[in-house]
Amino acid sequence: MAQTEGGSSRPSGYRDPAGTLGDDPPTPPRSRLGSFVARYGWRAYAVPILAVATFVSLLDAARVDSSANSTSARSDTVLTSTAAGAPTTAAVDPATSAPTTAPSGSRPAPTGSTAGSRPEPTTVVRQGRGTLGIVPGQSDVRGTGGPLLRFRVEIEDGIGVDGQAFAAAVINILGDPRSWGADGRRSFQRVSSGSYDFQVALVSPDNVDGFCPGVDTGGYTSCRSGDRATINLARWILGVPEFAGDLPTYRDYVVNHEVGHVLGHGHQLCPRPGALAPVMQQQTLGLNGCRKNGWPYPNG
Repeated sequence: MAQTEGGSSRPSGYRDPAGTLGDDPPTPPRSRLGSFVARYGWRAYAVPILAVATFVSLLDAARVDSSANSTSARSDTVLTSTAAGAPTTAAVDPATSAPTTAPSGSRPAPTGSTAGSRPEPTTVVRQGRGTLGIVPGQSDVRGTGGPLLRFRVEIEDGIGVDGQAFAAAVINILGDPRSWGADGRRSFQRVSSGSYDFQVALVSPDNVDGFCPGVDTGGYTSCRSGDRATINLARWILGVPEFAGDLPTYRDYVVNHEVGHVLGHGHQLCPRPGALAPVMQQQTLGLNGCRKNGWPYPNG
C-alpha cells in the first residue's frame, strides 16, 4: 500500500500531469500565510494593497478636513473681532434701508473739526437720550455789520458726537460771507451763557420730531420749531443721495436752511432747470432740476 503522507512511494501507475512531484524532495508543509496565498491567488495580494490605499486616502481626507477647520476658525476669529469692534448703535437709515454708514468718497467738512477733536463717527445713533447739553465756549463775532445775533449750540446726550467740532462747523458756516450775514446784513456769535437769539441743536433721527412738535420728519429730515433749528444727526453724518457724496456742501445747506426758517424765511422752489437751488428749497427731498447749493448768497 502506498504511503500518502511523509513517504516517497506513490500509487502504482500514477502520473503527475504537472510534473511537480518528479524526483524532487517532498514539498515542506505550508504556513498559514502560504495556505492563504495558495487558496486565494492574486486576491491575497490585492486585499492588503487596497487596505493600505484606503488608509492613505482616509488620512489625506482627515488632513484636508483639519486644514479647513483651522481656516474656518481663523475666519470666525476675524469676523468676531470685527463685530466686537463695531458700534452697537449702527442702524438702518429709512431713506435707503441700508446700514447708516457714511458714503464712500465723502470729503470731511473743512469747517467741521477743531485741533485735538476726536474723529467724527461714521455710524448713526438712531435714538439718543432725548436731552440736550449746551456746548460750552464762545466764538468771536463773525460778520461785518448789521444786528448781532447770538446763538448757542446744543448736542443731544448719548449720540457720540464731538460737540466742539459741531459748534465750530456751525459758526464757520453762519460766519461765511455767503451766509445770512452777507454784505453786512447781520453778524453772528456763538455763546454758551447769557442771552441768546436762537439755538442750533444736533439730534438723533428718532428724537427729531420731539423737538419740533407737530412736524413729521419721518426721522429723515431736519426741522425748526420756534427759535431752535434742529439738525438731524443722520443727515449731518450721511448727507443725502442728491448731493452725490458732497457732504460739506450739504452741511452748509442744512444749517443755512434751518437757520433761515428761524430768521423768518419760507420754502422756495427751483426757479428753472440748471439754476442753483435756492437755499430755502427743500433740497434734502430733491433738487428738481436745480443744482445743489448751500448758501443764501452764493456770490458772497
